[in-house]
Amino acid sequence: MRSAVVAVMTTFAISSTIQSAPAATSTIELHLSADTNIQTLWTTVIIPAFEKQYPDYTVNVTFDRNGLRDTQLIARITAAKATRRDPQVDLIDGAGPVAQLSAANLLYRPSPSLMPNLKDVDKLLIKQSRGGIPYRASTVMLAYNSAKVTKVPKTLDELLAWIKANPGKFSYNVPSGGGSGYSFVQTVVDMNLTPDERVRMSLVEDKEIQKKWAKGLETLRELNKFTYGKNGTYPANNNATLNLLATGEIDMGTVWSDQFASAKDAGTMPASVKATAIKSPSLTGGPAVLGIPINGKNRTGGRLLANFALSPAMQNAFMAGSLKGIPVINGSKLDQKLFENFKDIDVTDMRAPYYSVNNNDLKSAWSLAVPGK
Repeated sequence: MRSAVVAVMTTFAISSTIQSAPAATSTIELHLSADTNIQTLWTTVIIPAFEKQYPDYTVNVTFDRNGLRDTQLIARITAAKATRRDPQVDLIDGAGPVAQLSAANLLYRPSPSLMPNLKDVDKLLIKQSRGGIPYRASTVMLAYNSAKVTKVPKTLDELLAWIKANPGKFSYNVPSGGGSGYSFVQTVVDMNLTPDERVRMSLVEDKEIQKKWAKGLETLRELNKFTYGKNGTYPANNNATLNLLATGEIDMGTVWSDQFASAKDAGTMPASVKATAIKSPSLTGGPAVLGIPINGKNRTGGRLLANFALSPAMQNAFMAGSLKGIPVINGSKLDQKLFENFKDIDVTDMRAPYYSVNNNDLKSAWSLAVPGK
């Protein structure tokens, strides 16, 4: 992974980055509300390159796996704003807290004049990020063992039929444990929502539309006897589903595109296991976003680090490294050989996950209605 990144960094100079630097060493407090692969991305790729480019800065990382402490983070930033104190966070990587802070007008929103690399990001993608800063993209896919699965499902209806026809050979993780399992749950309940209702649920809280989840939750409950284990138990997180696929315990499951690519690149996923997309409706995906708290002590540093993540060098590094992240800047700025694998992916046309409140409510509704039944 390092060799690929070093090669990219050597070949492609970092462009359009902010050139100002502090007079003395300045610490940037980075909060990661994500899974371990994103922690690895920051600590082994982005931060070392950033600190080399800007030696007067250091980055201190707080890692919250899968955003289990998002509520506490938001409360701390909100309280700090009211008391005019430092919230001790300058940059956040996490869609949930970023969306909620944006809704509460607690995000600093830099313009291209202050973050030059923003000009290379599609305006629609910036709008879809709801006040956050999109810096890479990923999507949930259906992974399957091609040695065992002769007819790959192309739609959600076909997937549900396959699960029932192949008891114990499909699984998805607990929604609160990772986005790949959550995406499957949202996609099933979305079968009973109109296209307009699906869009609305990604933008605002709506308790009335939530009432239409009941049918989808019942469908998920009925799948208990057909999923892996056949007893209403589910893998704890994204990695647990990947492990079941890698060991052949299951022949099909939902996975993040970047985590699946990382496993393939590391050789921990058999060559026979492949991934594809489904339709009607599709699994969810979209941009990963950064947020700069409006009351952060080091907004300049947070802005500098976010801009660095959007540089062509870092966007190339995302593609070249084991993460295989989907770039968000204009493709003409990228290494065309690396971009070849991503040029047909339209990051502005991915089906968005729910707005954070609806997202959390669905996780709770699933935990009460589905497992162990």
